[in-house]
Amino acid sequence: MALPTNILQQVQTYQRSNLALLENLNCFMNISNTRFKDFEKITANLGSVVTFDLPPRFTTAQGLVASFQPAVQRVLSLTCDQATNTSYAFTAQERIFNVEKDTESYMELFGRSAVAEMGANIEVNLALNANSHVPVNTVVNGQTVPTGALHTESGPFRFFGDALTPINSFQQLAQMIANFKNFGSVQQGIKVILPDVNIPAIVGTGLNQFAPNRNNDIAMSWEVGEFGTPPVMYYQSNLLPIHTAGNVGQNASTLTVVSTNDPTGAAITQITFSGATASDASAIKSGDLIQFQDNVSGQPNLRYLTFIGHTPSAQPLQVRATADAAADGSGNVVVSVAPTLQSTAGGGQNINYNIVAGMQAKALPSHKCGLVIGGDAFYLAMPRLPDQYPYPTAAEYDPDTGVSMRMTYGSLFGQNQMGMIHDATWGSVLVPEYSMRIAFPV
Repeated sequence: MALPTNILQQVQTYQRSNLALLENLNCFMNISNTRFKDFEKITANLGSVVTFDLPPRFTTAQGLVASFQPAVQRVLSLTCDQATNTSYAFTAQERIFNVEKDTESYMELFGRSAVAEMGANIEVNLALNANSHVPVNTVVNGQTVPTGALHTESGPFRFFGDALTPINSFQQLAQMIANFKNFGSVQQGIKVILPDVNIPAIVGTGLNQFAPNRNNDIAMSWEVGEFGTPPVMYYQSNLLPIHTAGNVGQNASTLTVVSTNDPTGAAITQITFSGATASDASAIKSGDLIQFQDNVSGQPNLRYLTFIGHTPSAQPLQVRATADAAADGSGNVVVSVAPTLQSTAGGGQNINYNIVAGMQAKALPSHKCGLVIGGDAFYLAMPRLPDQYPYPTAAEYDPDTGVSMRMTYGSLFGQNQMGMIHDATWGSVLVPEYSMRIAFPV
């Protein structure tokens, strides 16, 4: 293996700058739910799976005569399907004369920088949950590799914003949280992740509002902070993904329902629409968000039912495309959607009317993906990696980045090459009904 060309100072004296690292806003790691019983202590590798339960769903019948309904245990699995590493190597001379020549080992700074880089890579992957974890390709050592896995069971299907109108006021944030809770009120803490560059405009609207105390908390902190009931915590990120929409959303095309895979409305997972451009290979992209339109002639307005109680909410029907879809020569496109839509009575009923021909919908154009999370519904699992025998190995939890990582050190016999590898494996999932995407204009 050829040793990389290192760039080290060859002078006899040089001064440590003590500059801080240009680190990123790793809020996804900090707010993730890692409460799996001893999972972080398990020695595992890629493919390890942990399963957690979701609240059961039931319906209520009127009167005293019971008709027993099935008790269904709802579960969601999280697979550790991601891995990353940061590595570097020295010759013996470089390490002795350049890296460890001062009393405070320079290796500490190399290690910190390597871990910060790896932490940012993991954070980018975690942020993809706001975009339903759609794969994003990147180039590593000259090779194109995916940095995200496609999890159709993860990520929001509801959204706030039209991806065209700026979201820049406290009133919009308040309306967003009202919409989120209207579907089903989360009694635990709600967390919101906003793009860092949008924070000043939002805070500016709060400062301009008349208040006897001049909004001193906002003025002094210059952060969105915490407000709402239950308390809503606001975070900022500079690593939020951009969703690139299909041409249906980009062109603001109106789609019209032709049919569904289940005319009875018991389990709709695919909807055939007309209205796309004929033979468009990129009509719909995985992760596209679609909203059914109100006031369509001859059609009722579709509404989500409250998650518990099954009462029509004020929220229009919004769905997420779970796969790319091309239009045929007539402009028809078959869209696979999440969640499963059910209009018939039962524990899984979630819409007020069946989806029938003639109903209309529109998809969002490309947008930056903010996120609302209810309670602790964003799960992250990072098991300990096994030792790399015969090389010295340490697997530890890093409090600075919130990641569990492994460090391996070794040398090539007779090759005058000493290398260090920092690596980690992880998996994440975001419970769909406990989340909502925020569509910011690109």
